[in-house]
Amino acid sequence: MTNEIREALAQFDRACEVYDFECEELEMLKYSQRIIEIAFPVRMDDGSFRVFRGYRVQHNDVRGPYKGGLRFHPEVNLDEVKALAFWMTIKCAVADIPYGGAKGGIKVDTKKVSKNELERITRSYTRHIAEFIGPEKDIPAPDMYTNPQVMAWVMDEYSHIVGRNTPAAVTGKPLTIGGSLGRDTATAQGGFYILEMLFKELKIKPAGLTFAVQGFGNAGMNMAKILAANNLKVVAVSDSSSGIHDPRGLDIEKLIVHKEKSGKLSGFAGAKTITNEQLLELPVKVLIPAALEAVITDANVNKIKADIIMELANGPVVMSACQKLHKRGVMVVPDVLANSGGVIVSYFEWVQNLRHFYWDMAKVQDHLKVQLSKAFKDVWQTAKKYDVNLRTGAYIVALGKITKALNVRGT
Repeated sequence: MTNEIREALAQFDRACEVYDFECEELEMLKYSQRIIEIAFPVRMDDGSFRVFRGYRVQHNDVRGPYKGGLRFHPEVNLDEVKALAFWMTIKCAVADIPYGGAKGGIKVDTKKVSKNELERITRSYTRHIAEFIGPEKDIPAPDMYTNPQVMAWVMDEYSHIVGRNTPAAVTGKPLTIGGSLGRDTATAQGGFYILEMLFKELKIKPAGLTFAVQGFGNAGMNMAKILAANNLKVVAVSDSSSGIHDPRGLDIEKLIVHKEKSGKLSGFAGAKTITNEQLLELPVKVLIPAALEAVITDANVNKIKADIIMELANGPVVMSACQKLHKRGVMVVPDVLANSGGVIVSYFEWVQNLRHFYWDMAKVQDHLKVQLSKAFKDVWQTAKKYDVNLRTGAYIVALGKITKALNVRGT
């Protein structure tokens, strides 16, 4: 059993210790309902064949169709995908949207293949899993190193297979083929709304606070942009290779231009180059891990100086470290709440596709805030009621909703 699976099950068990769920079937959540593991050959640009490995794990669909991202990464493995699918089940229940959890992945380094090769890899993967996905079965979405273009390929290949245009087969698509306004920034925007709610509950005025963002991909970069646009001071950011720090605050718009031109964050005028590890240990008010899992562990938890940690990534703080932070009074906003804006707007996109009626940005943002306000209130009040951290509170909320669905359906 890998660390990812152990983390997922430990969080499940902790919630069950605090709240006695009267549902024997809840034990089934420890297992995935379906695991798809494939190997498929792809012809590369030089004419050779290369075999790729892919996965799709469908964890649980008691509350609705499976929903979850598709990630491309050379270190993707089955246990990681299983854990992420489990977390998606919890996340969808916390957000109170009618989905179950799934996740997919392909072992590939996107930096070492051409765009044409990536398209062939994506289409071949889609052909192999097509019978298991679809608008009423399982709806993939972008994840690590995938984007709207990848989703367009998946949708197009699936549409050819079923013989009709099927935009609702995936979410996170380009606007030109049925994507939703606000989907590209939804994870970060949702995280920002949650921060606003948290500051209100804690009676904290955000002006003058300092923020550090680990990860400068879609979620991290957009979060930095949103913070800066609201006149909040981002003093450090990092990507997969390095980070930068300026206690006076970074000009995020200029930094994005610098990254686009140079391909790196380092070398930005006035900022000191630091490592990802050093960024995590900065004395900031709010730390936002927006990259990989398990970056805050027992090995570095005592070096963390932030007062609030916002998990924009999936599983960046391991459970044991989270408990230690809670005892120290550090507030950890769990991933299943903090980054749920992405799947919420994915749900909105799916609804728009099924109805063939599309919303303007104001409606998307308003509905996102309403959905997150309810989720935050439920988690906050539950955590206070049982005197637990927000992660355990979120799991109690999610498992309560899943239990009700299991009891009503009789599965």
